[in-house]
Amino acid sequence: MHFDILPPDTALAPALQRKIDQKTKPPGALGRLEALAAQIGLIQGTLAPALRQPHVCVFAGDHGAARAGVSAFPQEVTWQMVENFLAGGAAINVFCRQGGLGITVVDAGVNHDFGRRPGLLDAKLGPGTANYLEQPAMTPDSVRAALQRGRELAHALAANGCNCVGFGEMGIGNTAAAALLTHCLAGAELATVTGRGTGLDDAGLARKLALLERAVARGGQPRDPFAALAEYGGFEIAMMAGAMLGAAERRMVLLIDGFIVTAALLAARAIAPAILPYCVFAHRSQEPGHRLQLTHLGVEALMDLDLRLGEGTGAALAFPLVQAAVNFLDEMASFASAGVSDRPCISISLEQEVQRTDNLGSPLGH
Repeated sequence: MHFDILPPDTALAPALQRKIDQKTKPPGALGRLEALAAQIGLIQGTLAPALRQPHVCVFAGDHGAARAGVSAFPQEVTWQMVENFLAGGAAINVFCRQGGLGITVVDAGVNHDFGRRPGLLDAKLGPGTANYLEQPAMTPDSVRAALQRGRELAHALAANGCNCVGFGEMGIGNTAAAALLTHCLAGAELATVTGRGTGLDDAGLARKLALLERAVARGGQPRDPFAALAEYGGFEIAMMAGAMLGAAERRMVLLIDGFIVTAALLAARAIAPAILPYCVFAHRSQEPGHRLQLTHLGVEALMDLDLRLGEGTGAALAFPLVQAAVNFLDEMASFASAGVSDRPCISISLEQEVQRTDNLGSPLGH
């Protein structure tokens, strides 16, 4: 399965840097916002980037292993939280309203019949994955179908004018799937990427790790992204990976949320490495595995707020920073346009400075 992603053309980089440096500020004074502005300019291939119809997609799916005890919550919470999203009552709804972001909930494979609902995209591949403790979670055909449906969703958003998309997820048990995928695709020790998820106590965490070790004893540690998704992935994770790849094909800005979303990106990047320059990493999750993922990818997150909710909340919260980077590049005056001198005039020569110091004496007065 091929995705046609070209890395951004870096020929524009010097002109972008000149434009950033000519703003009415000391060089580098806006810190990482300057690098972010340059990144978005390169993604869009322009000195005047714009974010149009920003959107968050929340992918939902159930996991067969959830009933084995890898989560503190019962599987039914997945569909109940989808209802909460559709009613506008979840944290992601609040943050999207605040930031002016559109939101779509994608039923990739929830064990519930929602019917036709406003704000819900029915892309269901089945009522949840198989139990990876006993067999592969997905078939190779279902992996390809999930990737293709995600790709089509991203292309549809782009056709409707969206050029900035955030990714979120909902699925009881999906931090366990993300840990297994990170173990496979980042080569991480399973114990270092297995966290408390929805709030497991010490005994629950030990049980979760034991179950994941049992899964790896059955399915191994495949490095191929298609095989890893088939063994341990969720419908929502695979579909999200496809949407990321499709968004990069359309040169969109990708807002990457936390641990589970980054696990999907690990798969997407293994399929098409050129996706990475299109990604903005919103925050660093409290999940220990997320820090390892970011290190493996060689990237830094914009924020560190000890978030661990998922849903795309970090992406929605980071969007105002992304907008600020674009706005300063587009709207902030340059030294020339504002009539401000771009450097202080230093006219004291070295000899004059030495003479002045001699006249003043040393700081100790000797």
